[in-house]
Amino acid sequence: MERDRLEQILQEGEGALIEFKKSFSPSIVKEIVAFANTAGGTIFVGIDDSNKVVGTQLNNEMKSRIQDIANNCKPRIPIKIESGNYDGKEVILIKVPESRDKPVQCSEGFFYREGANSQKMQREEIFQYAQKTGRIRFESQHRSDFKYPADFDEKKFDDLMRKMGLTLTVSREGMLETLGMGEKNAHFLINNAGILFFGKKRQTYLRQAYVTCVLYKGIDRYKILDRKDFREEPVTDYENSFIFLQQHLNLEYVIKGGGPRLEIPEIPYEALREALMNAIIHRDYFEEGARVMVEIFDNRVEISNPGELLFDKEDLGRRSVARNPVIFDIFHRLGLIEKVGSGIGRILNQTRERGVEIEFDLNRFFTIIFKRPVRSKEYSLENDETKRKKKKAKTDESHTIEEQINLSDNEIKILTICAERPHSSNEILEKLGYKERPGSYKKSLKKLLDLNILVRTLPNKPRSPNQKYKTKDEIVKIIKNTYEPLTDE
Repeated sequence: MERDRLEQILQEGEGALIEFKKSFSPSIVKEIVAFANTAGGTIFVGIDDSNKVVGTQLNNEMKSRIQDIANNCKPRIPIKIESGNYDGKEVILIKVPESRDKPVQCSEGFFYREGANSQKMQREEIFQYAQKTGRIRFESQHRSDFKYPADFDEKKFDDLMRKMGLTLTVSREGMLETLGMGEKNAHFLINNAGILFFGKKRQTYLRQAYVTCVLYKGIDRYKILDRKDFREEPVTDYENSFIFLQQHLNLEYVIKGGGPRLEIPEIPYEALREALMNAIIHRDYFEEGARVMVEIFDNRVEISNPGELLFDKEDLGRRSVARNPVIFDIFHRLGLIEKVGSGIGRILNQTRERGVEIEFDLNRFFTIIFKRPVRSKEYSLENDETKRKKKKAKTDESHTIEEQINLSDNEIKILTICAERPHSSNEILEKLGYKERPGSYKKSLKKLLDLNILVRTLPNKPRSPNQKYKTKDEIVKIIKNTYEPLTDE
């Protein structure tokens, strides 16, 4: 492998098609089987978890052991083993093709790739997945009819690289191949995944790949008040669909005394975002007569996509299988997916916390139904467990507090810290007194961002090392009128 290609892969890091291993061990069979059961991929031995090349040595004995591991899988996996050099350090490449005879099993069991993780599954689950998706995935189908590079949108490609924080160090075709969007042999052949993201005339090649958003009057589909069809690429379609929801859903309010009002969406934004991503990422793109639908009625919001569930209904919220692992990988690299396999769980948690009723309709289409509240409520920015002393101030009795937002003590502290000036994540952690980043911190940060009371200074680069967070101006006023400044302990 060329040096610039390896440098590009080191910059990208692990993903749906890439796995790093510091050294060889027999447990590598899990990744081999996971790649074979999903979309294929490459294992790089001699690179640690921090994307640093530490080196290894490929001798005949190790090569034989790796080959034996693949041969002992059922069915056998026809891997390719190569060796590369980076600054005098050897790196082993194990190239694993997607199996045409799933499910593939090793002595450890059955494994499947989702994002940068290999997760164990039951044979029936893998078999069910292979049976429902077919032996050839939609994403991986090469398109000889696509006019490359004439119909390839360079601007979309450059924009996505920028959003992922990647600098191109190899050819564009090399990057597309690494991302699972094409294959370079005698000439470059793009696949459906590449067209989804970068096709200039996407509707010419993939007529079904769009999102329709509709606002209705009443509780049926009789009278349409607004309709939008989004046909850009999956990420932009997701963003535009979310904006449509924001424009047409009601806001509730947080009122503290005579201060400004804090806007709270009637349905939690995080739940809506997860439902949109779920529909776009997991839809069945083989179904040409249907598209992703976002429908707003007076009493509910329905978000649906063609494609039945790939596992038993009883496992919904506990199990996740990516129908389209390449699309999933892009959303994951963009930082839009917080944790693999937890989307439905977060939807359930968010709606439960806010008292929003939710239903799932699981047939040929996967539909999430959010029940809209009958009336809006006023909220108070309160925290029952706060340890800081509140300022003594008269409360405007003209405002009745009907319900409280459940903000934790740390969430109030984060808002207070970022009310002073924008802070980086490390600066916030330091002021909170943490030496390491606890899981609760990330959850709190996500919650405040979704409530739109904390904002990023670089909204288009969520994973940028220069990212900082700032409390919204109207919330700063509430914080200053309600809480003492947070001092370093």
